Amino acid sequence: EPRSAWCCLAWTLVVVTMNSLVFLMNLLLMFVIFTIVLLPTIVVVYFGFQCHSRVLHSAARYCKSILDDNSSSALIILGFVIMSPLIVVAMAIYCSLARRLRLFMCFQPYSRAVYKGVKWRWYEEGGLCSCAQGWNTQVKAWV
Repeated sequence: EPRSAWCCLAWTLVVVTMNSLVFLMNLLLMFVIFTIVLLPTIVVVYFGFQCHSRVLHSAARYCKSILDDNSSSALIILGFVIMSPLIVVAMAIYCSLARRLRLFMCFQPYSRAVYKGVKWRWYEEGGLCSCAQGWNTQVKAWV
């Protein structure tokens, strides 16, 4: 049966808050994974730009003794070349982790706020984010 207007509004705020927290958790996990996987690219491009004479031209000892403009340009190019495969690796790691943890199952439907008696999705499926439910080994995901 449908809820009253005020009750529906209160439950809508609860569902929106819960879904927002799940979204932020997913975003934070994605940020951490991408930062860790793309760290080599970030470091290589940073040192390439820092030591190039037309960009930052740092006075650091390694910029004067080891890296000249040609090697700095090579570092910049190398960093951008290895970025594409590392982005694919980071996305594959995130998708695999999200699938194993069933993070997308934590989102709640809006009908939970509108109708009385609708159970939480995680309650119906065996626990918070379906962690208590047995793993379905028949499902395959190709990235």
